[in-house]
Amino acid sequence: MIELREISKVYQIGDERVHALNHVNLHVYPHEFVSIIGPSGSGKSSLMNIIGCLDTADAGLYCLDGVPIEDYSEKQLAKVRNEKIGFVFQNFNLIAKMSAEENVELPLVYQKVKRAERQKRVKDALERVGLTKRAKHLPTELSGGQQQRVAIARALVTRPSLILADEPTGNLDSHTTEDIMQIFRELHEQGNTIVLITHDNEVAEQGKRIIHIRDGKLTEVQR
Repeated sequence: MIELREISKVYQIGDERVHALNHVNLHVYPHEFVSIIGPSGSGKSSLMNIIGCLDTADAGLYCLDGVPIEDYSEKQLAKVRNEKIGFVFQNFNLIAKMSAEENVELPLVYQKVKRAERQKRVKDALERVGLTKRAKHLPTELSGGQQQRVAIARALVTRPSLILADEPTGNLDSHTTEDIMQIFRELHEQGNTIVLITHDNEVAEQGKRIIHIRDGKLTEVQR
C-alpha cells in the first residue's frame, strides 16, 4: 500500500542544511498496523506529512496504492488526501460550531456524496466509535476522549485506504488513551490499514510492527 524508496527531505535553516529525512525506505502492506516512534526533532512530522500527501519529498519515490505520486500537483495531492487517507490528529481539529455528526459528515460533503448516503455513513462511523448518543453535541460539550472518537469517525467515514494517526493520544490521560487505542485495535481487526506516529513507547507497542525514527533514519524493531 505504501512504498517509500530513498525518500529525502532537507530544510535550509540559516547556513545549515538539516536532513529531516535521510534516504528513508518503508513498506506498509494492506491491513497492517504500523507504529512509528521517535523523539522530538527525529523526522516524525516530516515523514507523516509526506505519507499523508501534506508535503512532498525532495528526492526519492513514493507510491500509494501502487501509484507513484511524488510529482503530483497540489490539486492532485488534495484529491488523494480526501479520497484515500483518513487523518487523526493530536488536537482533534474539529470545527467548534458544528455538531459531532456534522464534523464527521464534512469530508463527504467535499466529496459530493448524496445526502442519504452521507447520513448512513455518518451513523455507521459514529456507531463504530461508540458515540451515537452524542451525535448532536458540539465539541465543547464533549470530553477530550469523545472529541478524539469524533475525529476517528471522521477519518473512517470516507472509507479510506489508510488511517494516518499523528500523536492521537498526545492530549489524553492514560485511561482515555487506553480507550482510544482499543478503538484502533478494533479497526485493525476489522481490516483497516493504520500508520500511527507517536513518541510514547506504550502506545507504539499496540502496533504489529514498530519502526523507530531518529535523525531522519528508520530502524525496524524485530519482535
